[in-house]
Order: sequence, then structure tokens, then C-alpha cells
Amino acid sequence: MFKRTKLAVGIGAVCGGVLLSASTLALAQQQLERVEVTGSAIKRIDAETAVPITIIKVEELKKEGVTTIEQVINRITASQSNQGTSQSVGTSSGGAAFADLRGIGPNKTLILLNGRRIANNAFDSSATDVNMIPFAALERVEVLRDGASALYGTDAIGGVINFITKKSFTGGTMTIGADIPQASGGKAYNANIGYGFGDLDKDRFNLMAVLDYQKQDPIGADQRAFGSTGIIPSRGVFRDSGTTFPATYSQRQAIPPDPVTGATSRTFTANPAAPACDLPLSYPSGTGCRYDFTRWIDLVPESERLSFFGKASAKLGDDHTVALEYFRTSNLNTAVLSPVPQTGLTMTSSSPFFPGNGITPAPTNFTIDPSLPIGVNWRSAAAGGRTGETENVQQRFVGSVEGVVASWDYQAAFFYNENEVIDKLIGGYNNDQMITDGITGGILNPFGPQTAAGTQYLQDAALRGELQTGKGTVYGVDGRVSRELGDWFGSGRPAALALGAEFRKEEFDNVINVAIASQAASTGVDESGTVNGKRDVSAFYGELNLPVTKTLELTAALRHDRYSDFGNTTNPKVGFRWQPSQQVLARGSYSTGFRAPSLYELYAPRTLTFTGNSYDDPVLCPDGADGVNTPNTDPGRDCNQQFLIQRGGNLQLQPEKAKNLTFGIVVEPVADLTLGIDFWWIKITNQITQLPEQLIFNDPVKYAARYQRDANGTLSPDGANPGFVVAPNENLGDLNTNGIDLSANYRLRAAGSTFTFGFNGTYVNEYEYQREIGGDWVQNVGMFVDAGPIFRWQQAININWSSGAWSAGMVHRYKSSYVDENFVDPEFYNHVKSYYTVDIYAGWQPLKGLSLTAGIRNLMDQAPPFSNQAGTFQTGYDPRFTDPAGRTFYARAGYSF
Repeated sequence: MFKRTKLAVGIGAVCGGVLLSASTLALAQQQLERVEVTGSAIKRIDAETAVPITIIKVEELKKEGVTTIEQVINRITASQSNQGTSQSVGTSSGGAAFADLRGIGPNKTLILLNGRRIANNAFDSSATDVNMIPFAALERVEVLRDGASALYGTDAIGGVINFITKKSFTGGTMTIGADIPQASGGKAYNANIGYGFGDLDKDRFNLMAVLDYQKQDPIGADQRAFGSTGIIPSRGVFRDSGTTFPATYSQRQAIPPDPVTGATSRTFTANPAAPACDLPLSYPSGTGCRYDFTRWIDLVPESERLSFFGKASAKLGDDHTVALEYFRTSNLNTAVLSPVPQTGLTMTSSSPFFPGNGITPAPTNFTIDPSLPIGVNWRSAAAGGRTGETENVQQRFVGSVEGVVASWDYQAAFFYNENEVIDKLIGGYNNDQMITDGITGGILNPFGPQTAAGTQYLQDAALRGELQTGKGTVYGVDGRVSRELGDWFGSGRPAALALGAEFRKEEFDNVINVAIASQAASTGVDESGTVNGKRDVSAFYGELNLPVTKTLELTAALRHDRYSDFGNTTNPKVGFRWQPSQQVLARGSYSTGFRAPSLYELYAPRTLTFTGNSYDDPVLCPDGADGVNTPNTDPGRDCNQQFLIQRGGNLQLQPEKAKNLTFGIVVEPVADLTLGIDFWWIKITNQITQLPEQLIFNDPVKYAARYQRDANGTLSPDGANPGFVVAPNENLGDLNTNGIDLSANYRLRAAGSTFTFGFNGTYVNEYEYQREIGGDWVQNVGMFVDAGPIFRWQQAININWSSGAWSAGMVHRYKSSYVDENFVDPEFYNHVKSYYTVDIYAGWQPLKGLSLTAGIRNLMDQAPPFSNQAGTFQTGYDPRFTDPAGRTFYARAGYSF
């Protein structure tokens, strides 16, 4: 057997980064049993393979106040994650958060629980919602920072994150805790209890279960100054809407022929409350009003999560173990948006609220013609903000057996995974037709307070109920065997072989409640959007480890996948591990990858949602609202508006292909100090993504075919057949990225105390992609382009001290600055500052089994840096990369019995 060297232990410390404790290191030195490491199917004594792995110990995370998997992901510097719970506002994802290693897309980071897949989130993504993983049951997290694992699937282009639960335990544990921000809103509470009995080695069985509860209070836009408004003229930010409360109205009237355009009519616009509205405007044809819809929006939505994990294990003889494993997580997510925008409404002079009839004042900028109707754009603020409730349920069952037969280690299992998301409307939504009829019939007043009859009518028009249900399932069987083959080359270490196979079925269903969707256009859900899809996937793989000399070993793997809808693919992986001395280790690997479009990317229903930014219709408002001279232009409809954009699946998609290369060195220059550097390169062809909305509006000639106008030739969202632009999932060119991962770990023992220092950092040297096949290359490092920025540099520093019953520590996390999305001024407005937080914590164990922890997250109370991004509903900052909670105090109490 290979003897574990000091370097091997030190490298383990680097792999664990700052989260691998001294006691764990000591334990690693004592245990010489073969273990399985993420990224290899071969059990081995030395934990270091040819691929870079980060091991995160959950017990250390708990000391730092971490309670969710989303917080864990945010501590991985190799992750460029840009989808978290905050971004679930305005979507149907159910509070989902996704991991995105290397920033190449969550759908290219493979998420595993105990080495096996779990179902993707049924809405909003083709990736796994990490928040559904039962945090309280975890023992550690292993991050394979190398793509295209031949063991788990060649679609793991960005890497693999394997969440590993406790295999068994006896006795009980209880934990309660709370997180209290210094500012208002955002309080969080958590509690968990676990119990296990039966010693697997002595009693031949073990039963264990963990129950975890978490509650998150919302943070409203009005509770944080940096996110309280979308109208910041001094910063060049105008996240507003032309659909207002009170309503803006317009009327098209005949005029003398225009000497320039020859127009004989023009649309005049007015708003009774223009002097007091969020942003008064003046047009050549009238006055208008812009509405600050962002002030209604939750910065963090309300959520309530309950997770259960249970496992029963039994030994059959000395060499065989059978187990049944089940987990279920339910997350109830409630989010608030601005009141429903009601557009395309018509009012005639028969209404008591018609301007000039006495209740509503006549316009001051033009004389209204009572013989003609007026068009009305209105938000029914009296109905309140649109409130959606999404119930997200994830569950998995695994029945497995493992053991040793004739020197072969074996594993086999049956697994069933399911994610179901139910999207409901619970407040603020109206029956569109009733609102239209209420305005036409003179019952509703869009320009001021409602009468008693109008108030009752709005209550009767309230629309509540289940909007849609999404369900994704993955089930199948897998098995693998491995064994040592003897010392083939006289290296003193045996060669090893692993063989495996997997068969799985994937299914996706999206069912629309037509009765609700047909009456709520603002949800963006197409009433005809019920879809379903399925596929079969089978895979066969092998891995061979060859110690060629005492210092050099080679690894080769080959995987063959067969998709029922995309044919076959075979992908190799080769690697080396060279350790010329106890103080130096070099490693590297090369692999290819293949990712078939997910069922979601193929079959997701086409839905209409509003663009993130406001634009001018390139045909009807070519000169902008201040210079309108086009005969058919309506400024309130065509200028500086959020238009509808169609997103969704595409059955014409083709697979993505990739190449991955890594090379790294780990050294131990002095005792207890280990340093690591890993270089990585990724190339993807035929990447699946969506054409950015900015590109469509910035080049309307090139993308003219993407403008689907209504019968009147407008992009108006009015009526049953509105105008919109088209941007579904597509294959859009290639992507290249490369960079460096750095790590360091140092441990010092002195005067009865232990100090540990850890550092992890990721530097992205290049990130470029094409917006279309064969197109120009777009540079994304340090710049917000299309979907977001790629951070040039991310780092995490941990310092920990322990002595007897006491411990304390500090965590520093940092993201570098970048150029912002919308170019306003290169010296000030268009630069997003770097963002860092400092957390501190202290722990005490006054009694056996009792532990107390308290800490402060974001000690310096760093507010998110200003950003003019328009990719999320929140504004003034970017919630995808920052925490709006601010300085937060937390406390935990745990007891083991």
C-alpha cells in the first residue's frame, strides 16, 4: 500500500482550503483505508488524484453562520454564480439558486448528492436548485474543479459539486439559531434535529434521520436605500414604466399637415398627475408620466423551507452493505412585484371619469375631442402589488448495495428523483377582461380614487389560483466495480481498474391552468404552453490508473453515452500525477465533453415577459420621445418602453461540445505550509443560450426578423395578439475561458492554541464568446456584457483560532470591480466598485455536547456597490453578486446527546 506522506496530508489541507480543520488533518494521517474521491471511481489511500478537488467541511461552515447551500456556493471562488434566491422574484423558480463553476452556465455544473444526480429545477432552468439539498444532513462538500468527469457524466463541463451526507451516526443532535440584520427586514430563523441508532459495525445496522427548518423574512425595496428606487437621474438610471398610477391617457387627432413628414394626425398624451408623478415628462405632442415600479419589489423574498433526510443501512456479512436513502425538501417562496400594468384600455366620453366631464380635469396641453375615445395605460395600485406563491418540492429515493466480491469493490443502486414546482397567484392580479370592461363601462376610475362600486368591482376582478405546474423526474439504475491489478511496472504500487454503467430516464412536464393564464397577461404565461418531453440515457465507462514509476502515475478514462434523441458520444479523459519528492506534486488532465440540450431547453413553453430595459421602437420611435415626428407614433406606447420578449424552448437545438485542460502544482516549502496553483482552460462550441435583448434593439436591421408586430404594426403588449421580439434558446457560437486557481494553508500550534490560515482565489485570464456561430468575439472579463460580468478575481481568506473549549475566526470574501452594463460615463457611473465582506465569529463549548456560536456577517456593513444593471427586477445594485441584508448578527446553540 502507498504510504501517505506529509505532502499528501498537506495537499489535502489545500484541497480543503481554509475549511479543513486541524483535527481532520490529524485523523487523515491516522486512517489508511481506501476511500473514494469525487472525480474517480477507484478507491485509493492517497486522496490526491490527477484532478483538483476542494473539500469543504460543513462543521466549519456552521461556525461561520452558514445555514443554506446558496451560502456555501457563494464561498467557492471558482463559481461565478449569478442566480440566487433574490432573483426568484418575478419568476416561477420557487426560490431556486444555482451553481455556476467557471461562469459557463449552471447547466454545465453537475450537482450530485452522495455521488448521484438529483432532478433539475422544473422551472426557470435546466440545472439543479442547490437550495433543495438538505444542509443539516451534510458532512462535507467536494468540488471537482475539472470538467467532463468520465465517472459522473460528460455534461459536467464546468465541474462537479458533490454534496455528501453523513453515512451513519448514533445519538441525537439539536440546533437552533437566528440571523438578525441591523437594518429592518430579512430576519431568518433555523432549527434542526437529528437522531440515529445502531452501530453499523457492531449491531450490523444503523437508522438515522435529520429534520431541518428554515424561515426567511422578506426585505422590501423601501427597507434599503440602495435598492429603493429605479429613477436615479444623477446616475443615469431610469428603470421606470409608461404604465402609471394615476393613468396616462392619449388621443389621436387630426392636425394640419406636418411640413416635414406630411402627417395629418398626431397622438397627444397627458396625465392628470404629471406634476406629482415619479418622473414627469414633456413630449412635442403632450405631457407624460413615468412610474417607478421598482419600489414595490422584494429585494429578498419571503421563504419557508422544511427538509427531511433519512437513511437505513444494514450489513450482510462482513463485506456487504445495503441501504435505503430518502430526502424531501419543500420550499414555499412568496414574492411581490409592482401592481399589474393594464395597457390597451379604451374610454369614451360616456364615462363619468372621462377627462373634462367634471371628475377628471381636462388636459392642459391640448383640447380633447369628446367624440373620440382615449387610450388608457393604468396600474391598478388599489389591488396591491402582484404577489406570487411558489411551492417547490424536491425528493429522491435511493436503494443501494455495496461491498467486496473476489477482490472487486462494487456498488449498485436504483434511484428516483423528482422536482415539482407549483406556481400560484395569491394577490394583486386582476381578470384582464373585467378591467377592460370596467374602464369601458365607466365603473373604474383610472385617474383617481375609486367609488364604492369601483372598489367592489376590483375585488370581484381579483384573480387567484394555480397558474402552472412543472415537474421533472430522473430515475434509473447504476453500478460499478473496481479492483487493484498488481504492480505492473515495479513502481511499488498496484495498477487499478474501474468499470461502470448507468441507465436513466428523464421526463419533463409543464401544465398550464388555462382558466387563469388566459386572464392574466402580465404573468407572461402562454395559455397554450402545456408541454412535455422525455428521453432515455445509457452510459458505459472505464477508468485505469497506472503507477508507472515510484513518482509518476497515469490515469485514463473513457465514457460512452447514448441519448435516445441525440445519438451517441464517446469522450476520453487522461491525466497524470507526478510527485518527485515529498514536498512537490504536479498534476494535470485533458478531457472532452458533450452536453445534450436539457429537456427544459428543448420543451420549455414559449412565454412572454417584459424586457429588463426600456427601449424605443426602432420603426415607430426612431428619434426617441423628445424628437417624435413619425405620423403613427404614440410616445406612451412606442418610446422608452419595456416591450414584450418571447423566451422558451427550441426543438432545433444541437448539443454543446467542449475541451478541458488543467495543470497544477502543490508544494510544501516548510512544515505545515502548503501552496497550490492550478491552471485551467475550457473551450465550448455550439453553446446554448439566448440572444440578449440589447443586441436585438441595438441592431434592428440585422435582427428585423425577430420583431413580431401586431396587426397594427406596433410592438404594443395590448390585446390577445400583442407585438413582441423573439429570443428563445439557441446555439450561439463558441466560448473560450482560462484562468488560475490559487490556494494556501498554514497551521501553527503554540501555547496550547492552534491557529489556521487559509486562502483560496480564482483569477480569470480570459473569457470570450460569440453571440452567433462564426460571429465576432465578445470580451467579458471585468465587464458586464449581455447576461452579466465575469469577475477577474475572487478570493476567500479564513483565519481560525482554537484553544480548549474556545474558538474564534474571521472570513474575508472579495470580488473585483468591473465595467457596468449601460454605458453612461466611463469615469464614474459606468464602474461597479469591488465588493468585499468581513465576517467574525466565536464559539464556546461550556459543557459536553453543548456548543454556542455567535458572529457578525458583513461586519463593516458594506452596502452593495451601485450598478445600473437592468437584468433583474431589483435596481440600483446587482443582487446576483451581493447581499442586501447588510450587517447581520447571528447566534447558534447546538446540543448532542
